[in-house]
Amino acid sequence: MTEHRDQSRPPVGLIALLSACNFVIGMGAFVVIGMVPLLAEDLAISTAAAGGAMTAYALAYAVLSPLLVSLTGRIGRRRVIAAGMGLFALGAVLSAMAPNVTVLYIARALAAAGAGVVTPVGAAVVAALAPSKSQGKALATFYFGLTLSQVLGVPIGGWIAFTFGWRAAFWIVVVLAVLFTVLIWVRVPAGLRFTPVSLSDLGRALRDGLVMVAVLFTASFLGAIYVLFTYLAPLLEQTMGYGRDGITLVLLLFGAGAVAGNLIGGVLTDRLGSVKSLVLLCLGQIVLMPIFSGLPIGEGMLLVLVFVWSAFGWSFVAPQQVRLLQLAPDLAGVVLALNAAAIYVGTASGSALGGMVQTVGDLTWLGAAAGITALGALGHILWSHRAANLRAAGL
Repeated sequence: MTEHRDQSRPPVGLIALLSACNFVIGMGAFVVIGMVPLLAEDLAISTAAAGGAMTAYALAYAVLSPLLVSLTGRIGRRRVIAAGMGLFALGAVLSAMAPNVTVLYIARALAAAGAGVVTPVGAAVVAALAPSKSQGKALATFYFGLTLSQVLGVPIGGWIAFTFGWRAAFWIVVVLAVLFTVLIWVRVPAGLRFTPVSLSDLGRALRDGLVMVAVLFTASFLGAIYVLFTYLAPLLEQTMGYGRDGITLVLLLFGAGAVAGNLIGGVLTDRLGSVKSLVLLCLGQIVLMPIFSGLPIGEGMLLVLVFVWSAFGWSFVAPQQVRLLQLAPDLAGVVLALNAAAIYVGTASGSALGGMVQTVGDLTWLGAAAGITALGALGHILWSHRAANLRAAGL
């Protein structure tokens, strides 16, 4: 994406504000993970249907994010981000008030539409305003809010859901989203306009089969993780006898592993390169996730397993983004938007597959199913890398 760089640095506190917005987005998106048993009980639905609230969000994000980013490309960035955050807040309101699962799914889709604007447009603003030599650090700070939501937002939301009811967790998201909508309007500079991502740019990326195959590795890798992660709370409830506190502790460890993984991923990429790093991470998932089909295990062993599993999983972010930027540097903006959408394609497909596994087996099958799906992700990255090498060689 081409942009103006007429400032030596972003306005004071702007990146921190946008990172905090990402925290709220992440909390609102993934808080469902910690409340699946409560949704199932209160709405009189199966755990698979309750996990579908995550699937609905993910599918809506995947479809709407690239379209909305392209369609709003000529509108001032402050207006777009504020409108997206406001739409996210509205979706959270409707989620908190949902009388049945159908309304909940619709509300989640609405929230996803708002989030699908806030995160990619916010990333573009940060990248544009940061000096070239510190652009990577600025983007890492921006995405840290999303990672931190895994550490604090999701387990806190789950604790609130178990303590005060799942609707209370959504109302917390509403309050935060409204607050940050106001702060965006006050703190983000008016009149920010960069060379826009257009529908033609989106079309170019979608027609490039090699780029799309590379983007969709994000979906296959995360899809394997979400086969298991979406239903981790009911799995722990059934096999380990965990309630509110146990599930909250496990989610905290998963979040801490995500933070570690973000740091590890950068180091791996610098030392091994993007493709070797991604292959290694796939192998880690193939080995680790089937262990969850052997629950119950000792509590200490479980906590170590969750942390290491999460660290291997979330280490993929840096090498995957580096790989995509190397493949399509002239389409960086739209490719990163598509990659963000692919995160939710993976979330949706993995959640749906996990639900299907439960219909033919039970919750204890999920770890093995996730490991098999990760084997498919390994095949994906190897095939995609071979195709890229052939194109580079002109074959």
